[in-house]
This record gives sequence, structure tokens and C-alpha cells, in this order.
Amino acid sequence: MTDLAHKRILLKLSGEALLGSEDYGIDAAVLRRIASEIRDVVELGAEIGVVIGGGNIFRGAGLARSGMDRVTGDHMGMLATVINALAMQDALEQFEMHARVMSALRINEVCEDYIRRRAIRHLEKGRVTIFAAGTGNPFFTTDTAAALRAIEIGADILLKATKVDGVYSADPERVPSAKQFSSIGYDQVLTDKLMVMDATAVVMCRDNDVPLRVFNLSDKGALERIARGESIGTLVSNDDRVVTND
Repeated sequence: MTDLAHKRILLKLSGEALLGSEDYGIDAAVLRRIASEIRDVVELGAEIGVVIGGGNIFRGAGLARSGMDRVTGDHMGMLATVINALAMQDALEQFEMHARVMSALRINEVCEDYIRRRAIRHLEKGRVTIFAAGTGNPFFTTDTAAALRAIEIGADILLKATKVDGVYSADPERVPSAKQFSSIGYDQVLTDKLMVMDATAVVMCRDNDVPLRVFNLSDKGALERIARGESIGTLVSNDDRVVTND
């Protein structure tokens, strides 16, 4: 292992991140680029777990607002995450990486059941472990699933890949004067209702002292630089000091 600041990493990807230039589904070029960046970090000696959302295929909460039963909609959303996880597994295997999909729902013909000890063993053996189907329960987001899995596997850090380069005091697209934070505390995120992750995920990370770094997925090589310890994007932690990029 070479000069890694974070040995075990949980990477949270939104389903929308896989859209790329497509209106629906998965952009193969984007999928391949993400897989190549994960490969680069694993080759440095890092252990990578991945949680992927399903918003590029299906959003249960959206249909629930249109009248569908929320539990049914959330189960459909969980299945969408399984599709994305299988696609990521295939992309990693094309780079000759070892990868395993572990689902919180039982789909034994397609992937493994999520078992914490087995997941940790996969990571220890250098296998990229992709956690699918959220927590396996309705009403919980994949943000919460990412926080839960990060805690369970003992991740050194939770990385959330987004379309923006960190956490801002307001939506930078609507408020050009919004300030970007280089670091901020979990309590401040909750108090100011900053849209970092849902509140349940934020509280879980805070209470279990798991640092979270939010960064731009389109920034090539950012994942490797973060693994090496570079301060990219915004660090959210139990350190209450607020630092902005003025």
C-alpha cells in the first residue's frame, strides 16, 4: 500500500451519476470512467465499498406522490439499484477487477445476500463490494444505506460523489453568491438544513464519528487524490469549525 490516507472507503454514487448524456438508464462511457477510477484506487491498496442509487431508472418516492403505494414504490426503487450495481460489477470486471454485488433483498440467482462479515472479508481480499437494494426497507434512502454500510464495515471515510464540487451555503445555481465550505460540522449541516445527505444519514455519521467528504464526480482523478489525503470538495465531520473557500 502506498501513502494512502484512507484504507477503507465507502463510495456513494447517485443513480443520476450514471446517466451521463443519456435521458434514462446508464451511459456506458460514464460507467466505464467511474470503474477505471475505482480500479486506480484499489490498485493503490485501498478497500472500496460502493452504494449506488437507482434514480436513473426509477424513483419510488416520485411515484408515491402520484398515488402509488409508497412501500411498493420503494421496493421498485431498490430493484433499480440492483440493476445499477450489476452494471458496475460488469464494468469493473472488464478492467479485470474482482467485484461482488451484495443485496439487502434476497435475489440469490443474481447476487449475494448482504452479510456483514462476508462483506468485510470481500474487502480484505481486495474485492470491490457493491451494496445494492438500499437497507432492504422502505422509507430509507440510499444515502442512509451508505451511512449504514460505512458504519458496519468500519470505513475510514464516506465519500459522496455529486454533480457539484462540495457543500455550499445555498444552491449555487440559484444563488451565485453562495459560499463553498471546505469543512463544516454535522451539527451545522443539520441546523442550516444544508442538502448534503438526508437527515437520518447525517445523524448516523455524526453519532458514529464517520467523516464524510462531498466532491464532484466529474473531476477526473479526484477519487485517487482523496484517497491519498488531498482536501478536495467539502469535509463534513464532528469538528465544529466552519471553513469557507473565500
